[in-house]
Amino acid sequence: MQDGASFNIGTMRPMSSILHLQPEAAASEAPALAVASDPPDPLAVAAALAEQLAASAVERDRLGGHAAHERQLIRDSGLLTLSIPREFGGQGADWATVYAVVRRLAQADSALAHLFGFHHLQLAGIALYGTELQQRHLLSATVRQGLFWGNALNPLDKRTRATASNAGYTLDGVKSFSSGSVGADWLTVSAWDQQANAALIAVLPASQPGVRVEADWDAFGQRQTDSGNVHFDGVYLPGALVLQAPGQAPSARSTLRSQVAQLVMTNLYLGIAQGAFAAARDYTREQARPWFASGVDQAGDDPFTQHRYGQLWLMLRPAEVLADLAAEQLDAAFGKGDAVTARERGDVALAVAEAKVLAHRAALEISSQMFELLGARATSARFGFDRFWRNARVHTLHDPVDYKLRDLGRYAISGRAPDPTPYS
Repeated sequence: MQDGASFNIGTMRPMSSILHLQPEAAASEAPALAVASDPPDPLAVAAALAEQLAASAVERDRLGGHAAHERQLIRDSGLLTLSIPREFGGQGADWATVYAVVRRLAQADSALAHLFGFHHLQLAGIALYGTELQQRHLLSATVRQGLFWGNALNPLDKRTRATASNAGYTLDGVKSFSSGSVGADWLTVSAWDQQANAALIAVLPASQPGVRVEADWDAFGQRQTDSGNVHFDGVYLPGALVLQAPGQAPSARSTLRSQVAQLVMTNLYLGIAQGAFAAARDYTREQARPWFASGVDQAGDDPFTQHRYGQLWLMLRPAEVLADLAAEQLDAAFGKGDAVTARERGDVALAVAEAKVLAHRAALEISSQMFELLGARATSARFGFDRFWRNARVHTLHDPVDYKLRDLGRYAISGRAPDPTPYS
């Protein structure tokens, strides 16, 4: 993109409304945004929102489909601006805070926590790939209009093609597993330029002519992540909305996007594990019956039950600690801006890999073993406890955890950091 190019997203009109301004004119048109001097505590807001989501989580998990009302609750909470810098009207929270919110929401509803986390992943892409002008317009408009972002970016999927035309590109093809695309206002998109033999990364309004979002997600878990197929049929993409041109060499800083994504998943898994643990603990306290041979009156007094909870606790706690440490390292790397080095980026990737592997294991094991602690009555559909395992099982298949272990083992042997890819 040329630094002098600008665009008008204030009214969500089609791309024919995009303007091309001089840098000075574009800067003068970006209004100063008021920032609350003392914004609400985002973790308190997240806790209240999680309670609202939890109230209908079991029933919505049964029904699947698009949770329009609950998405509006997220929008109304103000948390969509959490990671946006204060200079653009956002709350300017660090990544550790964003991930704490993802984790808290995932305890109640991991599908909608995924939507929230991937919204902030798209904003991270704008910050990491976009020029100052693009950041100013896109992020400030997100604040003003309460925009909800979705994902149609997967550089490994080359089925969406970009053909250079009319000071921009024409997009044709399809993207699958497009989290948050159903009901999104804007999308982050990747497309393959065959002439350049490379991918581009861009943004588009979901209402752009030729864009069709197909709500066909039918997995047995994470049923309300709005992860449909996005079809592009002769879609015009102006050059002003291209964040990374085909063949543009990535910097160490720009490759942090994959780490933002991996930590979203890490905290989703961790939130599922925490939610399952809490649900099991509450059931044990309030409803579980002790086994006849235990010799105790309360299920929680059974030493074998206590032993098993101790084992689950030792899965949960290390995963929490490593997730927090990884978020701190990501924040430190972000804080260095363009000065972040490949070595520092590699250290972040190692920390994220460690956290993700443990969170992956905790989510699957706790959500499965909880039934051995709770007994047959806990399998009643009215409790919906099975959703924890189903959500964990579906989401942990996003990318193979074995490659995280490979990266960690290779580093332990040779000191080689993970190679930057969309997944590492």
